[in-house]
Amino acid sequence: MAFIVKKTIHGKEYYYLNENKRVEGKVKTKTLAYLGKTKKEAEKKAREILKKKKPEKVGIKEGKTEMVKQDISIEDMATFCKRRGFVYPSGDIYGGFAGFWDFGHLGVELKNNIKQSWWDFHVRQREDIVGIDGSIITNPKVWEASGHVSNFLDVAVVCKKCGNKTKIDKHEVGKVNCEKCGGEFDIKGEFNPMFVTQVGPIKEDSLKSYLRPETAQLIFTNFKHVYDNARMKLPFGIAQIGKAFRNEIAPRDFLFRTREFEQMEIEYFIKPGQKCFYEIGNIKILVYSAKMQESEKEPEKMTFKQAYKKAIMKTDWHAYWLEQEFLWFINLGANPEKFRVRQHMTDEKSHYALDTWDLEYEFPFGWKELEGMANRTDFDLKQHEKFSGKDLKVFNEETKEKFLPYVVCEPSLGMGRAFLVFIFDAYYYDKERDNIVLKLHPKLAPI
Repeated sequence: MAFIVKKTIHGKEYYYLNENKRVEGKVKTKTLAYLGKTKKEAEKKAREILKKKKPEKVGIKEGKTEMVKQDISIEDMATFCKRRGFVYPSGDIYGGFAGFWDFGHLGVELKNNIKQSWWDFHVRQREDIVGIDGSIITNPKVWEASGHVSNFLDVAVVCKKCGNKTKIDKHEVGKVNCEKCGGEFDIKGEFNPMFVTQVGPIKEDSLKSYLRPETAQLIFTNFKHVYDNARMKLPFGIAQIGKAFRNEIAPRDFLFRTREFEQMEIEYFIKPGQKCFYEIGNIKILVYSAKMQESEKEPEKMTFKQAYKKAIMKTDWHAYWLEQEFLWFINLGANPEKFRVRQHMTDEKSHYALDTWDLEYEFPFGWKELEGMANRTDFDLKQHEKFSGKDLKVFNEETKEKFLPYVVCEPSLGMGRAFLVFIFDAYYYDKERDNIVLKLHPKLAPI
C-alpha cells in the first residue's frame, strides 16, 4: 500500500511517497519517490507515479490459512482484552476496583458498534419503536412506586467451607451450594443492591436518591409523553440504551457481573389481549420450559412457532420477540449452537412478571442469562399511576374507553454480556502466523 509522508528537515517540509510490503512475514517500508515541498505538488506527483506503476503479480499460495476455533476461560479472556486494548480494570494503576471496567481504544469502538447495530435493528429499521434517553438519577419516588425500594432484595451468603462471599436469590436459599467448592452457605441476611446517593450539597438539606438499578422505569414514567408526542399507536415499543448500577456483593466473571453496566432495553406495549400480527419464523433453538426443568428433562430443539403452537410459550408476542433477539445475535456472527431459551420457574419470577423467558448463552462457566424477556402486564404503569396520581391511560377509539396498556415483552440485554458473546465466538487461532485472530462481523469490527 502506497502513502504520502511529510518530513520536516531544518524547519523545511519535504514530501515522499512510501510503500509498505510484507517480506518474510514482516512489514517493511520502502521510499518510492521524492514528491516536492508542497502538499498539492506531492499529491499530483503521487497520482502520476501510481498511474504509471504496473500492478505486481501476486503469487497465490496453495492451500488455506488454517484458523482453529479456540475456547478459553473467562479469566484468559479478561487477560486477552487487557493486553490487546479492549478492556482494562478501572483505575488499574491503583490496583483496579472490583466490578468496574474501562474500555480501551479497540473496546470502545466494538462497544459503540454493538450499541449502534442494536439501535439500527430495533429502532431505526422499525416503524413501531422509538427511543428515549433517561436520567441516571431521578425522583426517588420512582423507585418506591416500582417496588425496588421494598422488593429489590438479594440474599447475602458466605460459604462455610472456603469463605466465598456471594449472593443468591430468595428462591435459591437451601437449594444451591458454593460454585467454587460445593460447600454449604451461611445466610447473612437480605440486602438491597441499589447505590444510594445524596442530592444537594448540604447534607442536612439533601434528598436521598439512588443510581438507577435498571433503565426500564423512566420508559414507564415517560410513557404518556412519548405516546402523545411521537403520535404512536398500539402496539409499539420504547427503547433505551443507558447505564445502570447495582452494588453487587461479589462482582465476577469479567464483564458478566459488574457494578456499573449498560443496558439495551425495550418495553413493548399492546392492548390487553391484542394478537401479534408479525410472522413467527421457523428458526430452531433449544427450548427449556419450566415443565422440562421440573421433570429434569433435557431441553428440546424446536422452532419458535412450534413452541407457541404447543403452548410452551404463553403468548405469540413472547415467541416473536425471543426469535427477533436470537436473530440479532446470529446475524452478527454469533454461534447459534451456543444459544437456548429458558423459562423462569414459578419461584424465580420477578414480582411483576406474568411469564419470563431468558435467552441464554453457553459461556465458559456454563449456561447463563444473556437477555431477559418478561411479560410485565400493566404492573408498572398501574404502580406509577397509583403513586403519582397522574392518569397514564390511553383512549381506545373503537370502544371509546380508556385503559392501561400491557407490556407484553421486555427484551432487556446487558451490553457487556453481548460484548462477551461476540468476542468469544470471534476468537480463533491462526496456526500459520501463531497468532490470535478475531473474526468479527464487519458491522462490529473496531478496525
